Amino acid sequence: MLKGRLGLETARIPHVDRFGLLYLERGALGVEDGCLHFVAASGPTLAGGDYQVPHQSVSFILLGPGSTVSHDALRLLAHHGTGLAAVGGDGVRCYTAPPLMPDESALARRQARVWADADGTRLSIARRMYAWRLGEVLPHHDIAVLRGIEGARMKETYKLVAARFGVTWSGRRFDRANPGAADLPNQAINHAASAVEAAAAIAVAATATIPQLGFIHEDSGQSFVLDIADLYRDTVTLPVAFQAVQLAAKQTDQTIERLTRRLAGATLQREGIIPAMIGRIKDLFDAGQ
Repeated sequence: MLKGRLGLETARIPHVDRFGLLYLERGALGVEDGCLHFVAASGPTLAGGDYQVPHQSVSFILLGPGSTVSHDALRLLAHHGTGLAAVGGDGVRCYTAPPLMPDESALARRQARVWADADGTRLSIARRMYAWRLGEVLPHHDIAVLRGIEGARMKETYKLVAARFGVTWSGRRFDRANPGAADLPNQAINHAASAVEAAAAIAVAATATIPQLGFIHEDSGQSFVLDIADLYRDTVTLPVAFQAVQLAAKQTDQTIERLTRRLAGATLQREGIIPAMIGRIKDLFDAGQ
């Protein structure tokens, strides 16, 4: 007679009718009288106080530094299908993101279908992503050729963005075994890329898409996350990195990592990058069609 166990599934507010993301930091997330509460200390994003959180009308809560969460809060969030991710300041790191368990699996099923068609729709998705980045639809139908064109254009982009911020650029160099050996611009790019990848990880978790099924990246367990992050390399990652290098010459008491993370966090918040990524993911798979 009742759909789902005791009808509880249909009692939840559908995610399409909810608000998107709620960022909380420097406080304790718990339950009082059956309601979710966040007791916050004063900080840059929230004044100190006891806040009731509308957990039934939020899709995803991002819990920032200096925060704790109770078992009761996790139980309540799970019951209402509200996701929770532990993140760095302003979302520049993503430490964990339990499955969101959305109302339907359309996006994930569409992603799996198009990914499985390696010679057809998988390539068309990759071409669409390159078109978003490069501003034109390339006529080529070979992923290796597309990667080569993008790589050549990125070399020029590095030079142009570096020149915009007055930074000397000697080329992209990165030794994974010794990342600290790179020059300041390359270190900044690494830190900025990590921040943008964290934002992409949050967006992928929020849409319940499959991080392993990438269309341009293939081997990483976060391939789709890297695909989404790369959409913002020209407009977010590189400007943040080179601006951080510019500031490092004046703020010599700050490390390049700290400067880059702060700039990245401010940019993610100001420009609404995570919601934009969520929109891109839905557009990529023609959600609702």
